[in-house]
Amino acid sequence: MTSWLHDQRFAAVQQVLAARGCRSVLDLGCGSGDFLLRLVAGSGSIRIVGVEPDPAPLAILRADLARLSPGIQRRVRLVQASVLEPQHWRQAADAAVMVEVFEHLDPAHLSRLETALFGEPGAPLVILTTPNADFNPLLGVPPDRFRHPGHRFEWGRARFRTWAESVAVRWGWAVTVSDIAGNHPTLGGASQMAVFVRQGYPTATPVPHSRPSR
Repeated sequence: MTSWLHDQRFAAVQQVLAARGCRSVLDLGCGSGDFLLRLVAGSGSIRIVGVEPDPAPLAILRADLARLSPGIQRRVRLVQASVLEPQHWRQAADAAVMVEVFEHLDPAHLSRLETALFGEPGAPLVILTTPNADFNPLLGVPPDRFRHPGHRFEWGRARFRTWAESVAVRWGWAVTVSDIAGNHPTLGGASQMAVFVRQGYPTATPVPHSRPSR
């Protein structure tokens, strides 16, 4: 069972995928499949590749998939690999998504992530969601802690936007950054989402129920 906040993140990403008519998706850092299972169950045609380095959550996901219909199983492929190892998962797809995975990476490896996602031919649409550190006080998170012990960093809206826009310039993409799960006038939402679009691909569709971050 997912939390209300996770539901908001999932819904925001699904809205972008649906607006684009995406039929093939790379779910990078899929974990035990909370988003993957929701996505594949919500469409009768979408195909998904789940990528996860940890064998334990992959085993849980495989067991859950085994209880579903053969038709759904045929539309899912699982790969045990890091998001930083695109040689194991890169393939033609309509979109690549990372839902609350970004902040689990070592900050020193973000340049490798850029190359994996934007530097080679691949999905023309990339969607990243990550916690908004500006919102942490409203969640009772002390300033010297992160929301989860597995997080390596958490960025506020200004820093995330700066990073996303600089990535877009370096690799020749367009990007839109929005708030998720909240619209506090100064703190934004609990999470934030960057939608990257490869140059020459149609301009990003506005996301319903999200608010551009400032």
